[in-house]
Amino acid sequence: MEKPKPATQSAKAVALAVVVALVCVPFLVVVSTSLASQREVIAGGGWVLWPEHPTLKAYRDILQGGIVTHALGVSIGVTVVGTLLSMVCTVTLAYALARPRVLGGRPVLLMVLFTFLFPPGMIPSFLLVKNLGLLNSYSSLILPLLVNVFNLIVLRGFFQGIPEELYEAGRLDGAGDLRVLWSIVLPLSKAALAVVGLFYAVSYWNSWFYASLYLNSDHWPLQQVLRTYVVAGTGLTDTTLGDGAVNAPQTIQMAVVVLATVPILLVYPFLQKYFTKGVLTGAIKS
Repeated sequence: MEKPKPATQSAKAVALAVVVALVCVPFLVVVSTSLASQREVIAGGGWVLWPEHPTLKAYRDILQGGIVTHALGVSIGVTVVGTLLSMVCTVTLAYALARPRVLGGRPVLLMVLFTFLFPPGMIPSFLLVKNLGLLNSYSSLILPLLVNVFNLIVLRGFFQGIPEELYEAGRLDGAGDLRVLWSIVLPLSKAALAVVGLFYAVSYWNSWFYASLYLNSDHWPLQQVLRTYVVAGTGLTDTTLGDGAVNAPQTIQMAVVVLATVPILLVYPFLQKYFTKGVLTGAIKS
């Protein structure tokens, strides 16, 4: 291939700069507004690109109240526990469905695919959670979403792509199914596990709809509190927890947005190498 012309390289650089600006500028505005004073926010029409006198007052206000800190702890707990349980269930089920001649494997796979093609509605899901006694329990945010069919199919396909000779080698060494899964399959599937794990973590972290259905306001995760602050334009008080909502300043709204966004962004750099490895592996196979 011939070397790209200077005009082509310049056009690519400009396009890349525009895309980066479209991604970074809104996030910079949100962070800057959360650090700006109320006077700067009013003078800027509700948004600040670069605060002249940055302050952490908005973060102190929302963290001192106790509601956001409790919601943050709930979101972290649900995300960590839910992701671990989902990964254990998804990996074991995907491994069982990926092996040939497993007793009952095909009927189970068909049932799993049936739930993917015909998902239950909101009312049946609510009635199931209610009859199981999970209302106002954090289990209602985890158990109904424990296994995602799409993630299951992805891992099953990845496990099927592992050479059969490796499975046979483990069998010859006297390893059982769990030993083969732990010592052979999982080390070779780090890229797929990282992707699926991040999908689960983001899903649990961003979950707010089920919290609004199954939990009382004193058990809300951070995303539901964020919705109350930003979408409804209100803030929760310590005593009423939503019954006596007060107006939330723009700086407080943006501070809650930052708290709800940054934790999940901090996870990606640790998984980036696995994403890159997965992309390269797919490119070589294709």
